[in-house]
Amino acid sequence: MQKGTISVQTENIFPIIKKFLYSDHEIFLRELVSNAVDATSKLKILAQRGEVKGEIGDTTIEIILEPEQKRLIVRDRGIGMTEEELQRLFAPFEQADGSTTRRFGKDSAIIGHFGLGFYSSFMVADRVEVVTKSWQKGAKAVQWSCDGSPEFSLEPVKKAERGTDVILYINEENKDFLEKRRIDDLLEKYCKFLPVPIQFGTRTEYDTVGEGDDKKEEKREVPNIIND
Repeated sequence: MQKGTISVQTENIFPIIKKFLYSDHEIFLRELVSNAVDATSKLKILAQRGEVKGEIGDTTIEIILEPEQKRLIVRDRGIGMTEEELQRLFAPFEQADGSTTRRFGKDSAIIGHFGLGFYSSFMVADRVEVVTKSWQKGAKAVQWSCDGSPEFSLEPVKKAERGTDVILYINEENKDFLEKRRIDDLLEKYCKFLPVPIQFGTRTEYDTVGEGDDKKEEKREVPNIIND
């Protein structure tokens, strides 16, 4: 496992994010889902160019709630990232004047993840993990983890599918984001018209089968796609 520091200039960025970046903490979900949509759109562009070989398959974005583990997961099947891309993303780099600044997701190779909006997740989470696997052939999965301090860890993990999981360990102050109804409301509010299918759990549908006295309803569980 590798360890690193996000940037020499970000020692105080997390308290600033938690208090001042957004007036409403609920914005974090909109930001993470938007990033996932961007990553998915980038994959589709690469496929149209012929850079992604074969079918790209299901690109549904999933919102997964695990209240017992105090976890909220935003999962996409977009371009994903390599270990090198993650290292480059979180490492400082020198400007022409010798100063050091942050990338904040400006690299076109990894667009769709880790813009400034990603850091809004630390408003509601004690720890954030990112498990990702690039679309590139032979890419290996890697996990980034940070508890809101400038230090982070980076280590190889197993992940079968291409894409990225952003895993939030929700803090006590924001435990309402572990409630299904709360997430339902936020997805309805912010994500209803996004161009990629977004699934939050399942819902029950009923089909009428048979005729006459033999007619009856059968129920089945289907993906709960929240956007049109």
